[in-house]
Amino acid sequence: MQRLRELSRRVEAVYGEMADTFSSYQQDSGLSCRSSCGECCTQPTIEATVLEMLPLALHLFDQGKAEQTLTQLEELPEVSGCFFYQRLSFDGKQGQCTVYQQRPSICRVFGAAGYRDKMGKTSLSVCKTIKSDKAEKYQQHLIMLTEHPPPMMMSAKEQVNELDYELGNKHYPINQAMFLALEKVLFKSYYSSFSTDLQIA
Repeated sequence: MQRLRELSRRVEAVYGEMADTFSSYQQDSGLSCRSSCGECCTQPTIEATVLEMLPLALHLFDQGKAEQTLTQLEELPEVSGCFFYQRLSFDGKQGQCTVYQQRPSICRVFGAAGYRDKMGKTSLSVCKTIKSDKAEKYQQHLIMLTEHPPPMMMSAKEQVNELDYELGNKHYPINQAMFLALEKVLFKSYYSSFSTDLQIA
């Protein structure tokens, strides 16, 4: 269990660096998300690794909510948006993240970030809502890509996932990644307490 906590601290340290880099770029460029927009949070195609979800899994464990959350995730429809997204509108496009401080790296880089195109050149990934809201700024930053390159989405995710190959090498739908992270934490907790009981006996 101690190893998982240390690993989680290292993930969170990278998250801190990512927040500075991506938030600064999005604010400086004007390509930031619309207030209370949660359209991406409703998409079942969003993926994460178990490692990305580890800080949140430990947070829920420490709050005594791990087993309850695991059961709720198990009962979710196979195709659904993020479990932790709270809808505030009928269509689900308005809402809020209920675990914002522990959200995984995909949520920290999404909105506006760089990626490599098929030719290996830097391109700009911007969600359709931002493109629509801020079309002029988007076009300006496409023109200025070489002069002002955006932070790279995959580089940031790789920086997290390289911390542990076993937990960071495979992407799952975000709710499944959360389920597996909780299973890992609960198993390690049980194993740790079982080992302690044996030592005392």
